[in-house]
Amino acid sequence: MSTTATMGEMANSAVEFYPKGTRGGGGGGRADGSHAGGDFGVTVTELRELMELRGADAIQKVQDSYGGTDGLCQRLQSSITDGLSGDPADLERRGQTYGQNFIPPKKPKTFLELVWEALQDVTLIILEAAAIISLGLSFYQPPGKETESCGNVSGGAEDEGEADAGWIEGAAILLSVVCVVLVTAFNDWSKEKQFRGLQSRIEQEQKFTVVRKGNVIQIPVADMVVGDLAQVKYGDLLPADGILIQGNDLKIDESSLTGESDHVRKSVEKDPMLLSGTHVMEGSGRMLVTAVGVNSQTGIIFTLLGAGEVEEDGKEKKGKQPDGAVENNQNKAKKQDGGVAMEMQPLKSAEGGEVEDREKKKTNVPKKEKSVLQGKLTKLAVQIGKAGLVMSAITVIILVLYFVINTFVVEGRTWMTECTPVYIQYFVKFFIIGVTVLVVAVPEGLPLAVTISLAYSVKKMMKDNNLVRHLDACETMGNATAICSDKTGTLTTNRMTVVQTYVGDVHHRVIPDPGQINPRTLDLLVNAIAINSAYTSKILPPDVEGGLAKQVGNKTECGLLGFVLDLQQDYAPVRDQIPEERLYKVYTFNSVRKSMSTVIKLPDGSFRLYSKGASEIMLKKCSYILDANGEARSFRPRDRDEMVKQVIEPMACEGLRTICIAYRDLPSNPEPDWENEAEIVTELTCITVVGIEDPVRPEVPEAIRKCQRAGITVRMVTGDNINTARAIAAKCGIIHPGDDFICLEGKDFNRRIRNEKGEIEQERIDKIWPKLRVLARSSPTDKHTLVKGIIDSSVVEQRQVVAVTGDGTNDGPALKKADVGFAMGIAGTDVAKEASDIILTDDNFSSIVKAVMWGRNVYDSISKFLQFQLTVNVVAVIVAFTGACITQDSPLKAVQMLWVNLIMDTFASLALATEPPTEALLLRKPYGRNNPLISLTMMKNILGHGVYQLVIIFTLLFIGERMFNIDSGRNAPLHSPPSEHYTIIFNTFVLMQLFNEINARKIHGERNVFDGIFSNPIFCSIVLGTFAVQIVIVQWGGKPFSCAPLNVEQWLWCLFVGVGELLWGQVIATVPTERLPCLKEAGLGLEPSEEEGEELAEDEEEIDCAERELRRGQILWFRGLNRIQTQMEVVSTFKRSGSFQGAVRRRSSVLSQLHDVNTISTPSHVALSTATANTSPAPGSESAERMYTHASGESIP
Repeated sequence: MSTTATMGEMANSAVEFYPKGTRGGGGGGRADGSHAGGDFGVTVTELRELMELRGADAIQKVQDSYGGTDGLCQRLQSSITDGLSGDPADLERRGQTYGQNFIPPKKPKTFLELVWEALQDVTLIILEAAAIISLGLSFYQPPGKETESCGNVSGGAEDEGEADAGWIEGAAILLSVVCVVLVTAFNDWSKEKQFRGLQSRIEQEQKFTVVRKGNVIQIPVADMVVGDLAQVKYGDLLPADGILIQGNDLKIDESSLTGESDHVRKSVEKDPMLLSGTHVMEGSGRMLVTAVGVNSQTGIIFTLLGAGEVEEDGKEKKGKQPDGAVENNQNKAKKQDGGVAMEMQPLKSAEGGEVEDREKKKTNVPKKEKSVLQGKLTKLAVQIGKAGLVMSAITVIILVLYFVINTFVVEGRTWMTECTPVYIQYFVKFFIIGVTVLVVAVPEGLPLAVTISLAYSVKKMMKDNNLVRHLDACETMGNATAICSDKTGTLTTNRMTVVQTYVGDVHHRVIPDPGQINPRTLDLLVNAIAINSAYTSKILPPDVEGGLAKQVGNKTECGLLGFVLDLQQDYAPVRDQIPEERLYKVYTFNSVRKSMSTVIKLPDGSFRLYSKGASEIMLKKCSYILDANGEARSFRPRDRDEMVKQVIEPMACEGLRTICIAYRDLPSNPEPDWENEAEIVTELTCITVVGIEDPVRPEVPEAIRKCQRAGITVRMVTGDNINTARAIAAKCGIIHPGDDFICLEGKDFNRRIRNEKGEIEQERIDKIWPKLRVLARSSPTDKHTLVKGIIDSSVVEQRQVVAVTGDGTNDGPALKKADVGFAMGIAGTDVAKEASDIILTDDNFSSIVKAVMWGRNVYDSISKFLQFQLTVNVVAVIVAFTGACITQDSPLKAVQMLWVNLIMDTFASLALATEPPTEALLLRKPYGRNNPLISLTMMKNILGHGVYQLVIIFTLLFIGERMFNIDSGRNAPLHSPPSEHYTIIFNTFVLMQLFNEINARKIHGERNVFDGIFSNPIFCSIVLGTFAVQIVIVQWGGKPFSCAPLNVEQWLWCLFVGVGELLWGQVIATVPTERLPCLKEAGLGLEPSEEEGEELAEDEEEIDCAERELRRGQILWFRGLNRIQTQMEVVSTFKRSGSFQGAVRRRSSVLSQLHDVNTISTPSHVALSTATANTSPAPGSESAERMYTHASGESIP
């Protein structure tokens, strides 16, 4: 650690001493495999084996084989101080020799695979089967004239030509199935493509700091190569494996690889191995990159995962594994007792516990349930699907019974063998009618609408600086009732400037002149700031003339460095004189210490400690203070209280963040015990206290006002002093003078929520949180406690939906716990981004308001679609059912039904799901979790329009032929030509749907349904397009569509009835909803009993992830294949992405999407009554932090 500069220069020049390909000492001259290392002195395999060692073994190996890290560095032709030269040819060569730093994503599904998936839909399969049977029978001609004896079954209306046209219906059904399949597959394909685009964008944005040619630069993670010198700091997610060369107080969270939650201390002497995929929790350092991409530890596990999947598919047996990946893992398990071998275990333990698991699965539903909307939709789709199934079964049974009784009982015929094909043709026709009813009843469009709406929103949200990582977060945001926001950087500009200072017994309200400060004090001040801050923090000249200087690194430190520059001093020479390698000991900043200290060795051998941190914490450790002459005088507790009152509180009340800077001289003999931090960072001498201003972003107060108007409470959670926090909260409009609110410090908060035993009690939290607006001096655990407390609270009747913003590594737990976690794109650490659902690319609070708007819009779009869809469903099912029962033939033919299904499902979902959001969405309160999808107003609209359409259609069906003076289409024999009568019914039906689609644009009972219709070109084009196609179908559809051309008068009547929908909509809007007590809401959220069940499960949440996956796998076996699951697949395809986590999460999320359909009680009547369905909330896809345990759950089926 205390390597002198000369040592570094030697290492640097040493690179030149070795001509390419020759080896420096200590290598034992091993020639084997050296050619594999290109012209480098070490091969990929050697490096891979090296990275599997830990601790002392690793140090030993580096020492024996390479002569220490310097030797390894020389072999990799890199420099310990200056890094690589950055020469493109050199980088290219390294990439070829050691691989590139990215893990190839799983191949996307081809279009044909998606088509095949869409074909798995149960109803489509039934339809195909029926169509094929119908086709086969139509080509069968019963012999001779005996058909007469089969009764008037095959009617007299049949010409020769008509008999030949019997195949058309079957063919048309097949064709429409093909259409539906292609549309579905195309949707999936484009969505997958979008998702990959999004994913690659997230990956491109990930940058890492490396040293090249002695300059510190940021490069995309994918550009890192072996031999790079990388700077690691607090909050980084390591992108490659490496060996630590120099470190300060470095602690790593390796739980993603080992499952051990304790942080591992890394140091050059004890354990220098840093692994990719692990998180830096504290400290900083430099590492030499030794393995990237598929050769890094994460990469090896991913390749194994990939290999596992290949075997599972059984397509390619072994082709894919990179050589050595498999033996490697076995060696690994043998080599280490602990360490990475952990990743093998969870599977065994989980399989052992399979039996208890089954019992436990009842109680143990992991907390992160499916998104609210998906839960409600699944439930609704299941109910409707069941009703449809019942209806279609009854239809078929009635038709068959009617036919059998009529033919064999009333007319007393006997079954003759030669008539069998004719009868079978009838039965097939009945069956097709039944399936048609089912097709119309089941809302396949629902998942599609969700998909389209979410995909559309996510695309648009990118423009509003919201990068959505988990799609359901978008819609959950619409229900948000509380936002817990950080202060720094989110509500404020995160541009820190020192505006006041207390130095030499004087409180300066503006930055003092350097002449006003004693030279010794000034020198100490400059040194304390320059040395005791991360060397990555610096101030660069502005990009544009006359602009503000650029702050790079930690913003508070930049503020202090700016203060040095304002005092007309310079920090760079100090840092050049004492480079980072010469820092003796660094206690890095963390949320517990709330301070940072650095020790340097002075020329006379003694030590000096510089410290800076939150003023009230630091002043407690100060025993002296520098006076006006730069002399230290004693600083007693009463002086401290005086100072807090006179200096710190006034600064804080102006919204300034106060920081105290201090130092202490320590003797060289005996050398202090550096591990005993409490003994060392004490008896300090205070140099100065500064007040740092971080101005509120100009757009924040307005954004917060919008939130409050929309019924969302904004709370500020910050590490700052309570007075500072209160002042900023007032500037933002979070608190208003005269309101009833509480501002607490973390200490008081903890005291109030814990009982005598120190346990947190929910009822104590419930007393505080409704009024709490500011939580100051809070630790990350306080933030997590608050979020959990609000979510679990039952004081208010609605379950709170909480959004949280965070940027630090320690915000991870709170971001994960929250319903929606927002991470900062600019200031956020990788760990925070990993735990979040949405990344704010501009770190701005007002972008959160945009997210709320989009979220509410998604919810409304789905409701609009539902309102439209259910009207069509109800009408079509009743028409097909009663028509079939009374006239033995459905007035709407199978192919017509499929067309109606296509327009109302696919096209309507496109049209209604892409409505752009309006500011008006922010004027209402959130819907809440338990609010029904279908409100009373919507129910009123559905039933009202349903009644109108049914009256019209039945009127046309039974007296239509008299009104239009045409032949009746009722009781037509098999294969008779299409009648004008039934064509008019079909046409009227479709036109009524088209105009009702315009009505469906408004769901809160607004009068003007055309409001803003032209701002949505997709909607207009779909409505007009559908209308055009309808004209073509009716006029030229002929036999396949069972349509006869209509004349102008008939068309005008159909149109007139259609437009009547709009007028009728106005009539319905006039009827007050409250007057209709008979209406029931449908599609409720979870039942209260289920909520309680979930709370119970919360305690056992800490169960191993692999077990959870396995359990999910077992649950799967208990579920029958159900029609609705196929639909849910659409929703689940969403979660699939080509990224890292996607590959791992994919199987688990598909499992979680398949709902436990068997447990739902079938509604005994067909009306849409309130559901009491008991759908199990599916576990959400966990973050990649648990990546490897997920992996072990991968190969369930």
